[in-house]
Amino acid sequence: MKKLFRLFLKPIVVLAICALANVSNAADKIPVLASFSILGDLVRVVGADRVTVSVLVGPDEDAHVFEPKPSDAKNILQAQLLVTNGLGFEHWAQKLIKSSGYKGLVVVASQGVMAQNMPTEKGDSVETDPHAWQDPSNVAIYVRNIAAALSKLDPAGARIYQLNSEVYTNELKALDADAKIQISLIPVAKRKVITSHDAFGYFGAHYGIKFLAPQGISTNIEPSAKQIAQLIQQIQMEKIKAIFFENMSSSKLLSQLSKDVGVTVGPELYVDALSKADGPATSYLKLMRYNVTQLVAGMKKN
Repeated sequence: MKKLFRLFLKPIVVLAICALANVSNAADKIPVLASFSILGDLVRVVGADRVTVSVLVGPDEDAHVFEPKPSDAKNILQAQLLVTNGLGFEHWAQKLIKSSGYKGLVVVASQGVMAQNMPTEKGDSVETDPHAWQDPSNVAIYVRNIAAALSKLDPAGARIYQLNSEVYTNELKALDADAKIQISLIPVAKRKVITSHDAFGYFGAHYGIKFLAPQGISTNIEPSAKQIAQLIQQIQMEKIKAIFFENMSSSKLLSQLSKDVGVTVGPELYVDALSKADGPATSYLKLMRYNVTQLVAGMKKN
């Protein structure tokens, strides 16, 4: 009887030990808060099972018009690391950090990126383009910065973070090489695209594509009637048929624009945010592959 009891008890003890280990592991994970969904994906790639990741601006949401809520201040206080893009993308970040009283580590993922400037809406000055992740070579810098920050908080995992960032960098290089091959098949004269707002500056410079947009760098600034009229004239003159709107922007403006020039709008692109779980862009790598495929198909129509 005692032997049967011991045999019965043994698997229960093992299960209990495993359960305690899982609780311990969960407690040991570094809580990280990323400013928006694309950064959240990069943190998950680098941190793997040593981190728990949450984001302030989720999939299909627009960081340009994001307004922090009281619950966001609570979330930031629960994190040991806050990851931001920088380059003026999160205009609300410093105010949120200050108002919440957050004292943890902050890493600017774009630190070290060669920033690009673009003309302002009035055209009398320039402003920094924050969309540096649209160039995969910049994302390699992002993951190195994230790995360094995690290593500072968790020295025991430093080698893991370094290896994860190196593996991912190789994936970025493969993605980049494939994108260049696809785009090289499009004649230079046809590499012209219309999008909702100026989010493709780094992408265009890296791959040799001319992007035009009715809105500027930020989606919270409506274009003037004059700017739209000038864009329509350019579309007609250059015979541009590759027109796309973005997942986190209203399609109303581009839909009206395509109607005015008689061109069908292509599938939505994923620019400042990942797609939801049932979409085609649930990670940065998927986002880039999807966008390249759609852009190439659109440019072939020009």
